[in-house]
Amino acid sequence: MAISKNSAARFSSDFLFGVATAAYQIEGAANEDGRKPSIWDAFSKMPGRVYKGHSGDVACDHYHRWESDLDLIQSLGVDAYRFSIAWPRILPDGRGQVNEKGLDFYDRLIDGMVERGLKVYPTLYHWDLPLTLAGYGGWTARNTAEAFAEYAEIVVKRLGDRMDALATINEPWCICHLSHLYGIHAPGEKSPEAFAAAVHTLNLAHGLGVEAARSVRPDLPMGIVINAHSVYAASGSADDQRAAERAYEFHNGLFFSPLFEGSYPAEVVEAYGEMMPIEEGDLKTINQPLDWWGLNYYTPLRVKNDGTDSALYPQAEVVPPKPGPELTDIGWEIYETGLSDLMTGLYERYNLPPMFITENGACYNDELVDGVVRDQRRIDYLEKHFSAVAEARDAGVPVKGYFLWSLMDNYEWAEGYKMRFGIVHVDYDTQARTLKDSALWYRGLISEHVSTR
Repeated sequence: MAISKNSAARFSSDFLFGVATAAYQIEGAANEDGRKPSIWDAFSKMPGRVYKGHSGDVACDHYHRWESDLDLIQSLGVDAYRFSIAWPRILPDGRGQVNEKGLDFYDRLIDGMVERGLKVYPTLYHWDLPLTLAGYGGWTARNTAEAFAEYAEIVVKRLGDRMDALATINEPWCICHLSHLYGIHAPGEKSPEAFAAAVHTLNLAHGLGVEAARSVRPDLPMGIVINAHSVYAASGSADDQRAAERAYEFHNGLFFSPLFEGSYPAEVVEAYGEMMPIEEGDLKTINQPLDWWGLNYYTPLRVKNDGTDSALYPQAEVVPPKPGPELTDIGWEIYETGLSDLMTGLYERYNLPPMFITENGACYNDELVDGVVRDQRRIDYLEKHFSAVAEARDAGVPVKGYFLWSLMDNYEWAEGYKMRFGIVHVDYDTQARTLKDSALWYRGLISEHVSTR
């Protein structure tokens, strides 16, 4: 399952290869050792919100199986592991009393990574907001940003000495758009007002979190993970091109502009500004200099004009994939050029630090047959996207590494356990792990890369 030496050699000797997971998606142990519910624990219990009512109560039982899971990661030959820390394990009510057992778990996990020679790349927030904070407004309330900074300081004081880099927040677009405007993810809001408030609170939380982490460890490389959209107009018409630009600002500019330029896009402010609780000094706080940032990419976004001239989405209407393009099992178009276009385009628009691909992968629901998972389609997807990353590097984009999503099949949010993104198959009844063909392929790629160092 090895990749060719020529392909591996397209990446420099210091290029980092890793795998990624998230706490609520794999840990389980939802009611153990002092952890209290998150918004996803509550959301998953609401009828009709998640496929078949699936929850992360058990997930992949990583909380109890972390040692063998780290052995599995080490067996792949990767350089680094990207994971998230569960806020409800550390501060079960979001603020106040610290749960030492929660910190103890991540102490053990990180020590286990260091012992196995794995670089440590945690994320502070991957969607599991302590449910208690939802009672005070959640991400629509400014005090949640302040609570996040307190949480960041506590984590870095205890664990920061062994971190190689730290991300504040994973995928602000999902937290704001999917969770507060479209109602697809927890807490399931469908409110422009809630959306606008959440955007600013989340951006502010990032800035305050960076300040808090650096107050403890000024040398810790700080970043954020953004699932930026590769936006394409459905046609060459002027109307569709304008719609694409509106969509770009609405999906990407809402985060990149304040984070890296210290301002919100003018069109978006015109549409949402009165609903955004911006106070004096906030944008300076948000605009923290970062050491790195992460990009999550899976599929492009194609849009057309719907006859209106407004920054408000969905006035730039999403165009579903036409018959013809290959789709993954979750229905997402495969378009690796979208990744290289996105990377080069972002560096043309914004003054950005070096980056990592922090998530990239494909959903294919291939099952175990005679002890083997033949997921050649995933291998094909990964080969195409590795080539796109290499092309962007050749064009001058400072991409320093790649974290494959995901290490193992896991809880896929509103899709429950129906969709499988892992390179390791998980039998949810027995919790048995099986390396898929894609895991063997990835191990081969890394082995060839090591041989070129």
